[in-house]
Amino acid sequence: MTINRNDPRWTAYVLNELDAAERAAFEREMAADPEAESILDEIRETVLLLEHTLAAAPQVDLSAAQKQEIHEAVGPAALSSRFRWVMASGIAAVLLAGFVSLMIIPDLVQSPDSNELAQLEPVRSPGSRALERAAEPARGVSRELSEDAFGFDDALGNERDRLRAEAEVVPAGEAAPSEQRAQTATEFSNDPNATAVTSLASRADLDSAGQAARTTDVEVEIDAQALLTQSSATVGDVVPEYFERNLPLVGNNLLDRVEALPSDQKGAGEAVPGVVGGVERGVIGGVLGGVLNSRAAFVAGASPPPPPPPAAAPEEGLADARVRARFNTEEYDRIVDNPFVAVSEDPLATFSADVDTASYANIRRFLNQRTLPPRDAVRIEEMVNYFTYDYAPPTDDRPVRVHAEVATAPWAPEHRLVRIGIQGQQIDLGERSPTNLVFLIDVSGSMSDPNKLPLLKDGMKLLVEQLDEDDRVAIVVYAGASGLVLPSTTGDRTQTILRALDRLSAGGSTNGGAGIQRAYDTAIENFVEGGVNRVILATDGDFNVGVTDNGNLTRLIEEKAESGVFLSVLGFGTGNYNDAGLEALADRGNGNYAYIDGIREARKVLVEEMGSTLVTIAKDVKFQVEFNPAEVSAYRLIGYENRVLQDRDFNDDTKDAGEIGAGHSVTALFEVVPAGVEIDIPGVDPLRYQTALQPTDGAASGELLTVSIRYKEPDGDESRLLEVPVRDSEQDLDAATEDYRFQSAVAGFGMILRDSPYKGAATFDSVLDIAEESIGLDQEGYREEFIGLVRRARAIRDLGQ
Repeated sequence: MTINRNDPRWTAYVLNELDAAERAAFEREMAADPEAESILDEIRETVLLLEHTLAAAPQVDLSAAQKQEIHEAVGPAALSSRFRWVMASGIAAVLLAGFVSLMIIPDLVQSPDSNELAQLEPVRSPGSRALERAAEPARGVSRELSEDAFGFDDALGNERDRLRAEAEVVPAGEAAPSEQRAQTATEFSNDPNATAVTSLASRADLDSAGQAARTTDVEVEIDAQALLTQSSATVGDVVPEYFERNLPLVGNNLLDRVEALPSDQKGAGEAVPGVVGGVERGVIGGVLGGVLNSRAAFVAGASPPPPPPPAAAPEEGLADARVRARFNTEEYDRIVDNPFVAVSEDPLATFSADVDTASYANIRRFLNQRTLPPRDAVRIEEMVNYFTYDYAPPTDDRPVRVHAEVATAPWAPEHRLVRIGIQGQQIDLGERSPTNLVFLIDVSGSMSDPNKLPLLKDGMKLLVEQLDEDDRVAIVVYAGASGLVLPSTTGDRTQTILRALDRLSAGGSTNGGAGIQRAYDTAIENFVEGGVNRVILATDGDFNVGVTDNGNLTRLIEEKAESGVFLSVLGFGTGNYNDAGLEALADRGNGNYAYIDGIREARKVLVEEMGSTLVTIAKDVKFQVEFNPAEVSAYRLIGYENRVLQDRDFNDDTKDAGEIGAGHSVTALFEVVPAGVEIDIPGVDPLRYQTALQPTDGAASGELLTVSIRYKEPDGDESRLLEVPVRDSEQDLDAATEDYRFQSAVAGFGMILRDSPYKGAATFDSVLDIAEESIGLDQEGYREEFIGLVRRARAIRDLGQ
């Protein structure tokens, strides 16, 4: 059963207005609704559009006395609830946008390709055909704005200049002639698209005419008498259902506009009732009236406010959009893109497998917060490996099977893109081995936010519900000290485990080292021979007492990994998130690493991918790719920067590498420069004591490369070798499989977000074109979500957020 689309919790959820219990309950409902993410996307994108419009408006400073006067005029009750302010101010913003849309630009053509920031839904209120007609121009305008990044000066320049010219001939302090007012009012009231808007409010004694609203870069004259002399109605009768549900979103920003209005510009506010969600009269009107009166002063001859700054150029937008991400203490290891390497100098590429997906979910979190992620938060291999692909599983006794495909590199058509994928064995979860789990949960003060401990508990509950009498769960918590809050308990005692989770609360400092020690001790005490033994660490990574530095923490994890207990790391939260430390712990602890940005991701990691998250089928998995100098002049590994190994590490069984879980797939991409194609790579001087590498007879085989993989059994110490040669069939990108094309789109998106020097001709538009054509079945909806994230990133860049 789906959630009511009119439920105000949709808006409250996006604005973080729900308390922890309400948010958790709503996320559980959303998890069962396949359309939930798309609805949230619409709301978030609309927020972005409104925030940009408001940010571009001029600011007016107010004295403390003027601000107090406005607050007193609104009434203390209206200020007691932030959500009510948000509701009122969001609708006011919509009405302003609607006025401009209806009065000024009804003839803008609606772009069929602009499925962008604010593709508004049709009006759904019964019998509201007039409202649907009224909303249509606003929908078209919104699409145009998002498509062109508010670059519509040319289209409306003549209208703006005409209005300014008219304003110059109106003597200061005088109003337009009454007969002109009457004519304007008649034309306005006869406009079928304006029918719903004209019923907003009444003000019989409003005696100033020619007042107007001002939006981003356009001043348009709106006759105030015509606007405010119709019969009174509540906003709920006027605003289409979509607006009521999706647009009360920008309370803080619009409240700033209210507070910035001089006291002599709020008179018209008393005219407009604001009866939505219990908001007192005058809240919305105060905003509208202030803007109207401000425009009236301009028409009367006052100096116009300065125009807003021009939108950032696309190449500047990426840097500008990251500004908000700088003001926090989140930690990311620096990533330097792998360079091109000449095959004549180094024909081997060696690296560890990586099944982590944390980077993709973290990138999604940033984009949903309407900012681009820091460059070092973007790990392309984790983005590519977030998705499932149609790789056939192994048919022999080996735990993995190799797949390869080669086609044109979309961002560099003269190069080839090599996709190497390995697929792990599937397991029947009903026949899986017994599981010994220890939940290691951070309950320090930094975990109090709704997207930390409350979300963590809800996610863990999803996992608990999948366990049975053959499984065991213990819960260790840590703050200033660590403690065992639930001894190892059989999985069929679900309510006992859930009650233990419910009792957890946040407070204190963070002694992660002590917690790790206690968790591993507990896991070893209850070790299941031949079963799954795993510690699941759930934290924001903000360790601040005890063992706090990444070096000592990873050494501690390395020691514990020798016990046969594997590690899963689940990251939560924002602001103080330690991505660098958590990734290092997972890498050293024979584990995997995921970032949980919502209950849907928790369900994906802990329920949908339970086997691959918990059950390891191969450990210390390493890749080594040898390129044929007769076919390849240079290559570069895309991503895996922090997984690169020395060539000699491939045969060294003491070197730690990545783990692969049941059903996991791992994909690596190489950009290859064919032999004979020019590329500028810094070289080295000729050697004095030996000659360069010489081709063998195998170079004439026509093989492009050979993939070698080493892995160990989960409880083994000696590696096994698997080798597969790969040829280039010379196929174009269009002839490649859907999975291959989608992977190339994800890699291109990652390079754009990283502003990689190797992104070539990759653009958001080219990524979208490829992804939309290779979406495939997409039963879980993750690829469709990816397309939405690319659109959002493009809009954030274009809007200069």
